[in-house]
Amino acid sequence: MKTLALALAAGLMAAPAFGQAVNGEYRPFYGSAVAVQQGGTGVGDANVGDLQFANGSELNAAYYANDGTNLRLLLTGNLESNFNKLELFFDTGAAGGQSSVNGSGVGAMNNLTGFTFDTGFRANFWLSVTGGDIGGGVYGMFVDGAALSGTGATGGYLGTNDGQNGGALSGGANFLNALVAINNSNTSGVGGGPANVGSPLLSQTGIEIAIPWAALGVAPGSEMRVMAFINGQNHDYASNQFLGALPAGTGNLGGDGNGGFNGSVGQLNMNNFAGNQFFVIPTPGAAALLGLGGLAAFRRRRA
Repeated sequence: MKTLALALAAGLMAAPAFGQAVNGEYRPFYGSAVAVQQGGTGVGDANVGDLQFANGSELNAAYYANDGTNLRLLLTGNLESNFNKLELFFDTGAAGGQSSVNGSGVGAMNNLTGFTFDTGFRANFWLSVTGGDIGGGVYGMFVDGAALSGTGATGGYLGTNDGQNGGALSGGANFLNALVAINNSNTSGVGGGPANVGSPLLSQTGIEIAIPWAALGVAPGSEMRVMAFINGQNHDYASNQFLGALPAGTGNLGGDGNGGFNGSVGQLNMNNFAGNQFFVIPTPGAAALLGLGGLAAFRRRRA
């Protein structure tokens, strides 16, 4: 069993300013981080400082906010603009989620099939973000997503933008009504190499996502679990950048758990690594209860 206490002051539960654009920047309504990186990146320490293009990937910390209608999630860091992938899995607590990925029905998930989550995590939704040069030095960001069930996955391409555009996506079937933006200008946070944890909380920009709670089907008053990690261009090589974090000093997992490449991450089992590689956020109803209580702690248990 592992417990994560999220001490949340009542004042932080006020509705955030969702009128502000989704643009990949930290704003005060996010409050404190709910997950913090424990190791330096094994996939490049970005130092370019450009809004769109980055020469490395890292996940420094996770933040959330909600206004009772929408979930807003910020993962500070960078996503290298070589079409590496940010993989996000959401356990909403609804029945029928997957404890091990079955991507049947969504081709982009082929190399994720078999990936096993920590005990107690059952994914109901998947979101994947990628980006890079689409020609002539023009940056493009692309998003895929799927609803997951015991029989496979339903979904596909959600859309694209230039990394900004208020997060609005075009050209796909955005069944989640998601807004996604990236600000790749971070040059702080963790350092290069598994032992170089640096100062992850100094990072103030990264990937920002807004999704209506209704699209996720989250029951008010419950809690939701989220897992995020950086993966290879073909969803086939897991880095060491996970939130919740891998144990300090862990190197890239690759496809075999030891940094080896085998064309898939399907044999990875997160139960082989200490701790929980996910973080917990309260849903709108739970947030209201926290506000009344002033402070509260969410307990996470392995089943």
